[in-house]
Amino acid sequence: APLDDEAKFLPDFGWLAGRLASSYDTKTEIIDDLKERGFLVHVEQYPHVYPHCWRSGEELVFRLVDEWYINMDWRQKIKDIVDDITWYPSWGQDREQDWLDNMGDWMISKKRVYGLALPIWEFEDDTVWVVGSAEELEELAVEGWEAFKGHSPHRPWIDSVKIRHPKSGLVGTRIKDVGNPWLDAGIVPYSTLRYNTDRAYWEKWFPADWVSESFPGQFRNWFYSLLAQSAAFTNKRPFKNLFSYGTLYAEDGREMHKSWGNAIWFDDGVEIMGADTMRWLYASCNPEKNLLFGYNVGDEVRRRVLIPLWNVYAFFTNYAILDNWTPTVDAMVANRPSNIPAHAQLDEWIKERVNETAVEVRAALDKYDSEKACGILEEMLDDLSNWYVRRSRRRFWKSEADTDKDAAYMTLYQVLVRFSRLMAPFMPFATEAIYQNLVASLDDGSPASIHHTLYPDADADGLNRELLDKMRLAITTASLGRAARSSMDIKLRQPLATARVNVGSQQQEADLEELAHVLAEEMNVKSIEIVSEVGELVSYKLLPNNRVLGPKFGKQFPLVKKALDALDASEAARQLQSGEGLTIEVEGNSITLTQDDVLVQTESKGDSAVASEKGVTVAVDINLTPELLQEGFARDVVRHVNNMRKESGLEISDRIELAYSATGDVAAAFANFGGYISEETLSESVTAVSLEDPFHQESIKIGDQDVTLAFNKK
Repeated sequence: APLDDEAKFLPDFGWLAGRLASSYDTKTEIIDDLKERGFLVHVEQYPHVYPHCWRSGEELVFRLVDEWYINMDWRQKIKDIVDDITWYPSWGQDREQDWLDNMGDWMISKKRVYGLALPIWEFEDDTVWVVGSAEELEELAVEGWEAFKGHSPHRPWIDSVKIRHPKSGLVGTRIKDVGNPWLDAGIVPYSTLRYNTDRAYWEKWFPADWVSESFPGQFRNWFYSLLAQSAAFTNKRPFKNLFSYGTLYAEDGREMHKSWGNAIWFDDGVEIMGADTMRWLYASCNPEKNLLFGYNVGDEVRRRVLIPLWNVYAFFTNYAILDNWTPTVDAMVANRPSNIPAHAQLDEWIKERVNETAVEVRAALDKYDSEKACGILEEMLDDLSNWYVRRSRRRFWKSEADTDKDAAYMTLYQVLVRFSRLMAPFMPFATEAIYQNLVASLDDGSPASIHHTLYPDADADGLNRELLDKMRLAITTASLGRAARSSMDIKLRQPLATARVNVGSQQQEADLEELAHVLAEEMNVKSIEIVSEVGELVSYKLLPNNRVLGPKFGKQFPLVKKALDALDASEAARQLQSGEGLTIEVEGNSITLTQDDVLVQTESKGDSAVASEKGVTVAVDINLTPELLQEGFARDVVRHVNNMRKESGLEISDRIELAYSATGDVAAAFANFGGYISEETLSESVTAVSLEDPFHQESIKIGDQDVTLAFNKK
């Protein structure tokens, strides 16, 4: 070993003695010395990876040193308890077993000053003694005990203690090494739970329910240390479940470093993107992958989750304040189930959806799967915001005495409170604000915080699956209708004549017939037609995925293609879109193909745009009559007027008188759809007469025509 603790050459190395090994001068002198002695063959510079201190940036050098090891020929004891643990992700179990299969002996020492001192004393005859407790150390000590007494077992105090060997009588000194930090970390289930002093207490808390740590390196560090020491002590698992995850990176995929200027401090992150946004970003990520963290990613989370949740809450509170509506006492009690009868199928459905969400989120969290739980909550939020609230919006505009309006208020109130409680562990601050306003401020007997309420639960067997499936089918169908329109660049505000729909069963056809009026509104079409044969809407062609099937079947590939050509393309496409396998016969053998194996090409029939998914096909008629165009213009007018109302600071209940200047089809739209425009914009009059000194006025384009809109507040 040529170097001392300071990387200087030892005295035995002649003219190099005392010189710093990493010094440029030392390296140059070594080359000169080799040259003088005739040993130098060649000198060149080449780039290579070399260790540097991550703090100071200084070059590091390797040292040859002696270390202390534990012989691991008893590794099978550790392997036996690994399989008693549930690992998240599941491949963690295989990774730990692989480490145990291939590891060497366990190096437990470090050449440091700080660290838990290894309790090993060495003697003149090269023997050692391992001290097992503070009591044993005091008993064996012949020097330095008073200097150590009262201190933790760290340097320099522990180094003062010398002991007498119980057998040889020689006086020994503690080795300078301290323990590997993972050695210390692995003993925590015993050292902190009174294993040696209160075994009943230890048994109450051991093993731990859950352990969590980032997985890079931990399968051979902390996880391994916990397992090894628990196997040595008790032959039992130290924890029941282990949750591991990747590393935090900047949103561009680079590591975060202060020196690179791309590190984000916690306080800055909270201040800029918000604690709830940060929390959701962590909880919703795939733990197997590295988390890309940054303000752009945070903006996406806020746009996708926090803003929609707050918009639903704001929608409810704005109208409730306007109507002076307050819930009944029964509705305010957070843990009491709703006994308010639903006045509409939509109300019943959204209550079932939040119950379904409670069942599914609990199941995910029982498996420590926060990513899945967040996905379930986002789906529920989308249904609440983009289906229930949007479908119910007009109900909040009705007269105060309308019982259906009260049912809408009561339903949205109950769902908001219950859903906020489901969201509370993930977005604790926004949900607390919602709870304080909707519950705590109205009911003195309610729990003081949303986090004091019981987490929502529901009976999975008691869910109305028929209603849930029916509405889910309607949502899918409406989404496909909008996708078909979008494929032809037809805005949703533009009414169309007809949408024709094909689904997989007679029951589904009946369900859609019942909800035809809902689908017509959602797709903005005048009528819905349910067709039994998908061939009436589209023609299909099945093509083998050459990249997949070619290597898989080799010389049989032409036979696979021939078998595909012989199938009923429409039925085969339906099976594939529904997630079913497709069975074909090739040389007497049955082969099952999946969506990855077969490419399905579709072509719409007639003047229509088509979209298909999950066994549902929707075709919308894209022919636009003058009447349909005018109605589309009217809807554009409504959008612009309502934006003007908002920009001018009007309250949502304020009435206006609306005036316009338009020609051609847009003027015809005002004439033919004036009542619709009036109702949707709260206009008491809609005229082509100019207003003197209007409250608000704008010039806009409707279609390709210039239009002037103006209004006064009534």
